[in-house]
Amino acid sequence: MRRYRPAGPSRLTKDVPCTPCETSRELIGRASRLCCAPCLFLLRISHWNRCTSVLTNWVVMPTCLPLVRRRCHTCASERFRASGRFRVNAHHKLIDAWLLVLCTGCGETAKLTLLERTNVRSVRPELLARLHDNDPALTAELLRDPVVGHRNRIALDWGGAWRLDTGGPVDPDREVIDVSVRFAARIPVRPVRLIAEGCGLPRAEVERLVAEGKLVSAVRLNGRLSDDFTFTLKR
Repeated sequence: MRRYRPAGPSRLTKDVPCTPCETSRELIGRASRLCCAPCLFLLRISHWNRCTSVLTNWVVMPTCLPLVRRRCHTCASERFRASGRFRVNAHHKLIDAWLLVLCTGCGETAKLTLLERTNVRSVRPELLARLHDNDPALTAELLRDPVVGHRNRIALDWGGAWRLDTGGPVDPDREVIDVSVRFAARIPVRPVRLIAEGCGLPRAEVERLVAEGKLVSAVRLNGRLSDDFTFTLKR
């Protein structure tokens, strides 16, 4: 089988840059005056790869339990950490259950109410078993439960307790990037921070792209959110 060998390296390595508003047909027509047929084929592939959007998936996932924002009555600290232990008291047919948390300043124990004067028959047997076993997965579930947070008037501090999984670096040569961001837990984060970290850009550069309309999304990128969203970045 005969292989094609170029007449010289200059014709196959000719660089024909494209402008943002130039179509593939216009680019190929302009390049046909400069390149040979094999080079045009490679140019079509290169232009298609740069200008065609490919959906990328990112995941915001917890790395450890968040801290609990609550004022300590013993010291001036306002942060508690989950101890991973539950306390369950039963009185006849009624049951109470708490999640125990420890002050990060003095170690004082506080209780977050989970069940209060609840008929034991209305509680699922598997939930009772997990409470008695101090199930660590149950601790994480209940800390993120908005009902528990509202009942105890607490908020969560996720600082240093999450990471962004991008699946790999962003291709710097791609001109259009579509990204779907999924939250494995309700972690309030500013999208501009995620985009800066995921794309390896300074925060100021991301905000400039938003202002210029090159970074667009259906959500407000400067505000905190914990729901899934998508965005498009145009170089």
